[in-house]
Amino acid sequence: MKYDVRKMAGTLLLFGSVQFFLLLVIAEALYPGYSVSENYISNLGVGPTSLIFNSSVFLLGVVAVISAYFVHRAFRFALFSVFLILIGAGAIGVGLFTENSGDIHFAASLITYIFGELAAVVSHKLQPPPLSYFSVLLGVISFVALVLFTSGIYLGLGVGGMQRLVAYPVLLWAVSFGSFLISSSDRF
Repeated sequence: MKYDVRKMAGTLLLFGSVQFFLLLVIAEALYPGYSVSENYISNLGVGPTSLIFNSSVFLLGVVAVISAYFVHRAFRFALFSVFLILIGAGAIGVGLFTENSGDIHFAASLITYIFGELAAVVSHKLQPPPLSYFSVLLGVISFVALVLFTSGIYLGLGVGGMQRLVAYPVLLWAVSFGSFLISSSDRF
């Protein structure tokens, strides 16, 4: 039974992360004059690509919340499940409250980033090495990038490039962790 629950959790995480990443790339390509270096990710949610971006990030959030239920059933690791719920709630908030919403959008984004980083690090307890090491590494990279990003230090990448250094490691972790759950057995 745990295998089926893990498989469902993994499928949801993999689907949510991949659809968001692919639709993000599509939105970037369709947005006239958009620069991954100079534009915030959330700029995609207020321009001509708003329907693509907002629905995709909202779906990512819903899927993360649902996957938290299955992860909790599989592992009974409440802290990790709560982190997944908070990631989802943050992503839903980003989809509902565009960057024009001000502080509520900023708070939703920050919740998504911080709890994504924490989930990546804490998930090491659920995975065997070396995958567990990569999860920690991705969480730490995202956290360091978030500290630099919020400090206005962009390392020559521009505001958009630095923001992607915050977001992409967590997305890569979610793809990796989702894939692990799909293929894992009860022995881990």
